[in-house]
Amino acid sequence: MDSSTSVALEPLLSFLAFSLSQIESGFYRIPGSAVVARYVKSSHQNDPGRTILELILVIFAIRTLLQSRTRTDRSGKHFIKFSEKEIDELVDEWVPEPLVQPLSEWEQKDLNSVPVIAGPNGPKPKLLSTGKIVTNLASFNFAGLAGNEKVKDRALETLQKYGLGSCGPPGFYGTIDVHLDLERDIAEFLGTEASILYSQGFSTISSVIPAFCKRGDIIVADRSVNFAIQKGILISRSTVRWFDHNDLKSLEDTLISVEKDRKKRKGPLTRRFIITEGIFERDGEMVDLPKLVELKLKYKYRLIMDESISFGTMGRTGRGLTELYNVPASQIDMLVGSVANGLCSAGGFCAGSAIVVDHQRINGTSFVFSASMPALLATSGSEAITFLRNNPSVLLNLQDNIRAIRAVLEKTEGITLLGHRASPIIHFCLRTQQQSLSVTQPTYDHEAEERILQDIVDDSIANGVLLTRAKHLRGQEMIESRPTIRIAASAALTRKEVEKAAGVVKASVTRILSKRR
Repeated sequence: MDSSTSVALEPLLSFLAFSLSQIESGFYRIPGSAVVARYVKSSHQNDPGRTILELILVIFAIRTLLQSRTRTDRSGKHFIKFSEKEIDELVDEWVPEPLVQPLSEWEQKDLNSVPVIAGPNGPKPKLLSTGKIVTNLASFNFAGLAGNEKVKDRALETLQKYGLGSCGPPGFYGTIDVHLDLERDIAEFLGTEASILYSQGFSTISSVIPAFCKRGDIIVADRSVNFAIQKGILISRSTVRWFDHNDLKSLEDTLISVEKDRKKRKGPLTRRFIITEGIFERDGEMVDLPKLVELKLKYKYRLIMDESISFGTMGRTGRGLTELYNVPASQIDMLVGSVANGLCSAGGFCAGSAIVVDHQRINGTSFVFSASMPALLATSGSEAITFLRNNPSVLLNLQDNIRAIRAVLEKTEGITLLGHRASPIIHFCLRTQQQSLSVTQPTYDHEAEERILQDIVDDSIANGVLLTRAKHLRGQEMIESRPTIRIAASAALTRKEVEKAAGVVKASVTRILSKRR
């Protein structure tokens, strides 16, 4: 019986063997088929279960492609039938959800209080609402470049030659000669091998950080870094350790702790970064750069430093903290700065070695996906660098004005000045027993202090001095900052004008606080 069955099945088995041989022969004629076959064999040998899973997925994919894309009941027998009247009633009753929550009374008042400038900005702008000329202590016009005639003439020439827009990202067709000129000017100005331009100031540091820091890397950062740095750290998905604000002893303790943890876990060496600011936007404090570089070299970390405030304001010619402390720029692995703040143009830059810069041309998200800055802003930046080189006395005037403002406000009762004495941004908060700017459990009424400070701002504007509160995104930033008023010093004002403006601010503080007592 068995032999007869075998004889009967022999033609079928021969046919199947021949068919499989033909299929195999045809399969190997396909380019790349040998690679696929080799992968399947090795995969099955190492993990047979994986072969079954992949087969199931292939069958599922084929089934999904072949089945109908819609399951519409074309007969309509399961549809709910509405009359025209019912449809109209449902449409009338429908109320869309608001895109954003409505503003509170305080938020609306705060929005309405924002002054609007008529005409160009500068040291003495005109307010649209009143037509009044005010002294500007709100804008970041540190070197007085806003409204500079040489910069304006150069920008106009560029506009006539190249037009307005750049029409594309830098890596495609958005880069022209003036962008490369500005990158070269910044690198030569700072003494680095190269630099790279970003078209938006905020997205500069938030693109630089994730371009280098990846999952598994270690970041040690100051607790009070600005919001753009916080976003960059978040995007990087790195392991983050925080140290106390501008406390290098706390930084060293954190670096030691990170290494102890690694040895305890017997983990591999990973890339490690220290991230901080030169002058902190949040309160005007200045980092001790020589000590910071010493710790970076001692514990073998890379240093990313944001000089958005110190570039164009510190040092003899505005080269920032590297010039002020006589530290070679090459000691800072990624030196980030603002073309908008320091040079009164737009965008930002990252300076460093050629390798660091070239890496960002492929991995810097803002550089890759955002349109490059307009050509006229690039030439404005280059002209501003030439101005700083040829006019170092401008920064001496800036420091004189900073000292004059602080001298007046230090004598004002009811407020406390924050930050370094040489910082071009001067913050002051209401004086209380708790003077820490960044406390985890605030002992003050945040909204009440904001209202008082806004009254001071409004009173100062009414008396001819343009001020602003330091604005933060509550609930989105890592720490809750103490409400402050931020003053931006400018070299475009004379010492007499600055002292008069500071006197107006002092009078406004005294007047508002006396009403609150």
